[in-house]
Amino acid sequence: MTYKEQTHDLLSLRNTVWVFLAFAAAYFLSALLRAITATLSPTLSMEFGLQARDLGLLAGGYFLGFSMTQLPLGHWLDKHGPKKVVLRFLAVAVIGCIAFALATSFAGLLLSRMLIGAGVSACLMAPLTGYRRWLTPEIQQRANSWMLMTGSFGMLASTLPVQWLLPTIGWRWMFGILAFLLLLAMGLMVIKLPEWRLIQKPDPSEASAVGPSIMAGYAQVWRNPYFQRLTPIGFFNYGGLIAMQTLWAGPWMAKVAGYSSLEAAGGLFWINVSMLFTFLMWGLITPRLYLLGLNTNRLITAITPLNLLVQCWIVWSGPDAGALHWALFCISGSVVSLAQPAVGAAFPATEAGKGLSGYNLVLFLGVFCVQWGFGLLVDMFRHFGLEEVASFQSAMAVFLSLCVVSYLYFIRHKTER
Repeated sequence: MTYKEQTHDLLSLRNTVWVFLAFAAAYFLSALLRAITATLSPTLSMEFGLQARDLGLLAGGYFLGFSMTQLPLGHWLDKHGPKKVVLRFLAVAVIGCIAFALATSFAGLLLSRMLIGAGVSACLMAPLTGYRRWLTPEIQQRANSWMLMTGSFGMLASTLPVQWLLPTIGWRWMFGILAFLLLLAMGLMVIKLPEWRLIQKPDPSEASAVGPSIMAGYAQVWRNPYFQRLTPIGFFNYGGLIAMQTLWAGPWMAKVAGYSSLEAAGGLFWINVSMLFTFLMWGLITPRLYLLGLNTNRLITAITPLNLLVQCWIVWSGPDAGALHWALFCISGSVVSLAQPAVGAAFPATEAGKGLSGYNLVLFLGVFCVQWGFGLLVDMFRHFGLEEVASFQSAMAVFLSLCVVSYLYFIRHKTER
């Protein structure tokens, strides 16, 4: 193989659009698969007799599988490029969807969910790694926000459309169809994604020490001050946002606010509509905000307190906290999403995959811990004699306290970026 020294491979506008659409198709499906358990939770709970902790573990299994791949993923992205890596990972997701459709036990559902999570774990990191090389810096934030907007479309599709189709085709056939759609997205990627040209030759020692080389390559990621500053707020605030949006907002509306299954699905639909427009607006205004000196750090510092106040409102309101409250929670918390491309920019282009995947590991470990932990807390408070509504409120109060501590750590540990 021939290695060429280069600083970037900027894409033309036409190629940029095709590359974005190819990645967006896969990310749309990955987001749909991420959030679909919130809509299917009543059906799966009834069919398999799931308790709150089981539901949290099942939903979190996606993120556990997702997290397990992040360290090698970053290494492979930098070495082999987005195209080769994402295609191989999506093949695993196809297998996971088929296995989920055929599952007959909770263990089967959980293992399949982990396969799906592992399989789609490159769907955002691959484009972000490519964008770091293929797009100019001022466009990277916009592309990231619009990728997240595409994810909101996927989560939107996981709400009312899934609820409407459920009586007609059933949840098992849904996963079979999703497996087929993933194959179509892979075909588009084969045609439209550019090949990856290495900037520097790989270290010959990697061939004989793959595991140690991967871990050693992340040493500078863990030591990076900016990475360290963003770790707690990424784990609890951003991870918690995804955990609530993709699971616990639905059960809260059903079990605390008294929504029917259809009403809860409708609530999730409008929550995801609000997030779709939120990420659209972030993509439009972020470059302008940066020109005014409002960078990621200043935006997170200014807007996160609003999210904490919304959480207080949810805890206080209890049964009166419905779709509007959760939409405001997601909108105000979305500012932390700006940290992802900022972390990528904190590393040289040759190490961007590791930086992004390392931070993604933090995020999705946070999602897994919050999704499962929230369910454990609800069951624990119920065990101690609290009613279901009070148990949900108490679990939310614990989550709020962790978000407050993470925010205080972020504003206290300032860095140059």
